[in-house]
Amino acid sequence: MTSNGGRGLAGDGTAVASPHAEAFSVFAEALDQFHAADVSRVRALAELGRSALREAHRDGVRGMASDMELRSVAAEAAGMARLTDRRLQGEIDHAMTVIDDYPAVFEAWAQRRIERGHVDVVVRVGARLPDEVRDSFAEAAIAVCERDVPSRVRGALEALAARLHPQNFTERHKTAVAERCVRVFHGTDGMSNLVANLPTVIAAGMLDRLTQMGQSVKDARVEGAGAEGAGAGGADAAESSAADAAGAGEPADTRTMDQLRADILGDLVLGGAPVVDPTYGADRAGGLGAIRARVQVAVTAETLIGKDENPAEAVGGALIDADTARELAGQVSEWDRLFIDPVTRTPVEIDTYRPTAAMKKLLMARDQHCRFPGCRRAAIRCELDHTIDYALGGHTHIFNLAHLCQRHHSMKQFTKWEVRQLGGGVLEWTSPLGRVYREDVPIPAVCFTIDTGGPPERPPF
Repeated sequence: MTSNGGRGLAGDGTAVASPHAEAFSVFAEALDQFHAADVSRVRALAELGRSALREAHRDGVRGMASDMELRSVAAEAAGMARLTDRRLQGEIDHAMTVIDDYPAVFEAWAQRRIERGHVDVVVRVGARLPDEVRDSFAEAAIAVCERDVPSRVRGALEALAARLHPQNFTERHKTAVAERCVRVFHGTDGMSNLVANLPTVIAAGMLDRLTQMGQSVKDARVEGAGAEGAGAGGADAAESSAADAAGAGEPADTRTMDQLRADILGDLVLGGAPVVDPTYGADRAGGLGAIRARVQVAVTAETLIGKDENPAEAVGGALIDADTARELAGQVSEWDRLFIDPVTRTPVEIDTYRPTAAMKKLLMARDQHCRFPGCRRAAIRCELDHTIDYALGGHTHIFNLAHLCQRHHSMKQFTKWEVRQLGGGVLEWTSPLGRVYREDVPIPAVCFTIDTGGPPERPPF
């Protein structure tokens, strides 16, 4: 990121003072102070832990007595910080892990090459790796974190850990599947969280099907309102529909998509199908029960034919095991073959008979998510935007198109944020104050390699 010190740029390129310059300067100073304090806090927490262990081990104490010393120190520190001792002890454990087990990561954070969020993700992902590969993982993880914001590096770090782990992904997935479960965590106000630990492809498919069902309910609701209000005149359609619903003793359905998904999930689990299906009897194909989930999977040819057991990627989700990818592959009749750039590992071409569809699929594979810095909304939930507006002469070409979620698409249109494409799918965003953010092409979690025997022959079609 580059900055010009809180000054914007006029149309002729001259600097213009920002009315927010002083506020941004104060904010920048606060960030520096917060970073220094956060680093000092982690060092102090780690030293508390070391002090507890030194005291416990001074006379050769081990086991439960050692843990008690640490609990005592944590309780004392918790009183000073006005936190619970369980939370404080967790912070001590985390601080010791960061400093003692990941010294290179801690140093990169202290130097502000990466952020605190990066450190936490690296530690969480690395917790499943054996000690002998931890240092290699840490060094590679730093390079990944330097290229993106904390909220978007987990997928790449998971893929990195999968490649470095001495046990292949398929074997570890089989062990994890044996631990699948559903749990309830009771909350407040009569609400609880139902949490299911499931194979990724199942969880992603469930969410997709619930979303499709919810959208069908919303569509049926809109169509019903339109039909009832047609005889009342266009301006009074909504009022007429609401009045009809009230007159019939049925409140208008104003549920949000999140509420619809939650209600449909409950209906499906408890009743086997949604209790009320507004599409039943409608003059169109199928109802909610006919909706099936969609999961987009990227898998290498080597994994597909069983040459290796590397994980595949559920696009917009996470890694899935090779056995599941092969099983899914056997159930489809249409394939999209991607040709991958061997250096950037990004798709550069796709086989298809319809160029427009090819462009959409290529951009879906290239972007993966909204291309505004820091946004993780999956590409399948985004809109394709012309970087240079079509009305202003912008071409419908892959290097003038990118996925933007509705929020950032609107922001590009109606605010002073600007974006341009630098080539190769790289986007450069400029804020109203002139700060520049480079949005590189996301790195796929699936690693594609080239056969050393030479490039594959292109098909004749």
